[in-house]
Amino acid sequence: MLLGISKLISPELLKVLSEMGHSDEIVLADGNFPAASHAQRLIRYDGHNVPELLDAILQLFPLDQYVEKPAALMQVVPGDPVQTPIWEQYRSIIEKRTGLAEPFEQVGRFSFYERAKEAYAVIATGESALYANLILKKGVIAE
Repeated sequence: MLLGISKLISPELLKVLSEMGHSDEIVLADGNFPAASHAQRLIRYDGHNVPELLDAILQLFPLDQYVEKPAALMQVVPGDPVQTPIWEQYRSIIEKRTGLAEPFEQVGRFSFYERAKEAYAVIATGESALYANLILKKGVIAE
């Protein structure tokens, strides 16, 4: 364990976050996402939910400030009546950590899958909310 780093951040995840460069993307996948078949690098976080992991990651990980929408959500399939209250949790966490009030673009299901295949890593969580998948684009640290 290290000082100042959430206990949710495993050594494997810390390594991946450190390796990522500007504009690399990471997927926080819900429990239904086909993570193993879509990931170049798969990190298992079974038993954890996306909001708690998102909050821990954003303490270490800058979002890309050079794009209009540095986070992406999987768009609800047209005609699906499901509600997505988890998106408001994500927005609140991102705003708290970065100041961005409208960080999201919405990506169609199959486009989201293709983008996930190109992502630096996919984190497979135990999140049970539907449409709870999230892509984060890494920014730069300017100090």
